[in-house]
Amino acid sequence: MRRVTLLLPLLLCLCSRTHQEPGRPAPTEPGNARVTPMETPAHVDKPPPPQPMVAVAEPPPQPEPILAPSPEKNLRIIDRPIQWNEQRRRLSLEYLELRHGLKRTEPVIAPVMVVLHATESATLSSAFYTFNPPRMPAGERPFLARASALNVSAHFLVDRDGTVVRLLPETTFARHTVGLNWCAIGIENVGGTPKAPLNDAQARASADLIRHLAGRFPIRHVLGHHEYLAYRKSALWKETSATYFTDKSDPGAAFMKKVRAHLTDLAFEPVPPP
Repeated sequence: MRRVTLLLPLLLCLCSRTHQEPGRPAPTEPGNARVTPMETPAHVDKPPPPQPMVAVAEPPPQPEPILAPSPEKNLRIIDRPIQWNEQRRRLSLEYLELRHGLKRTEPVIAPVMVVLHATESATLSSAFYTFNPPRMPAGERPFLARASALNVSAHFLVDRDGTVVRLLPETTFARHTVGLNWCAIGIENVGGTPKAPLNDAQARASADLIRHLAGRFPIRHVLGHHEYLAYRKSALWKETSATYFTDKSDPGAAFMKKVRAHLTDLAFEPVPPP
């Protein structure tokens, strides 16, 4: 019985070494350690590799959409664009730099002025085909051609019945007034000769168009082409040559008086004294 009593602690000690507690790792002998690798999930979402930076060219400006209906009841604007292509774009940029001293990446303007003209042609179609070529036709207007090969044009044509035709978007550069093209919208009225004098319908339509434009742009100046040289001493005048200018008589004081009579409430700035 005494032997059994003495062996009992020994048996208990051996059992404690062979039966481990649940959840506890078995001890390892020094020198025989075994490392169990961490379990790797079957699928791991990894972030996509960084993409290289790609330079994206800025898209060229697109022509403006057709004008929304004007608040002027009698004003209707018809789009009939003259030719706009890479040649006209390039020549317009050259004109801006050579004549106005402005180096730009696109031939655009921020209009603050409207200049009224007379085409001195009998029909809208003849005026349209005069403005349509991007380059001034060979042999025509040699004085103007020496200054630039860019053809003359305007943004709008007003026909003799008061119909308004848009040739170019208002913020696109057009060659129509020396020294002021860079900030001026040009409106050409068909006629202006003894056989086809400018009339009341055109004065009314021109005024309605100017009112419409003044609602879209910060227009501060309205003048006739015959008045443009009065701006030579103003900050708006940009012409790199002091000898490049022309004397103009269109559309005339009488026509401008009719147009301004419809616009007195807008209080445009007066034309500078000569």
